Amino acid sequence: MSSQPSGTKRKIEDGAPAPAKKARGAAANSAIVAVVNSILANPKSYPISGNEDAVRKSLVDLAKYARTLEERIAELTASGAPVAGSSKAVAVTVAVAKPAKSQAELEAAADKIRHAAQSGIKKQMSWKPSCKTGTAKWSYDGICVDPEVFGCLLGLGGPPTFKMKKFSTNEFERLVGPIKGSVRYSALYIRSSEVTVRWSETGEFKFSGSYGV
Repeated sequence: MSSQPSGTKRKIEDGAPAPAKKARGAAANSAIVAVVNSILANPKSYPISGNEDAVRKSLVDLAKYARTLEERIAELTASGAPVAGSSKAVAVTVAVAKPAKSQAELEAAADKIRHAAQSGIKKQMSWKPSCKTGTAKWSYDGICVDPEVFGCLLGLGGPPTFKMKKFSTNEFERLVGPIKGSVRYSALYIRSSEVTVRWSETGEFKFSGSYGV
């Protein structure tokens, strides 16, 4: 029989979710840092989303991030640890964010994804009997590791704050470009009234809808 105290195993199990929670927090902070960098890089021309909910979400995220930094500094001060600005050597390691892309760089990167998506969607538009009713399904999977670029592609005014969102087909084609497939004697178009957009913090995204004549 093992001599390991029963409490040891419970402590390990109870603490197991912590690394995942810390990883999620780090990912969220990286997205906020990207927003801060973009705003500071283009303070006069940073695009503001016309979506009130998206703007409110960004402001709340920034406020939470600022409060987290305040609480961290307070903890360090209370513990006697050296803080930036003091005469002691700084003991806190701050992650250095990558330089923010300019608006022109964001547009150029978004344009590459735009052309790839147009091409990928058109290739899926083959003839099926369901094309007659406009219910043939299509989906396009891609990767965009920079949330600022993906936000620029979809005209969000910043990184996406959703995991899934529906765009009207007209709006989607305005952002990504017109989609037109061709088969013998017919042209194929997106026929669903909406296109579903899915986004993951790891950079994977999916566009999906239906098409037909």
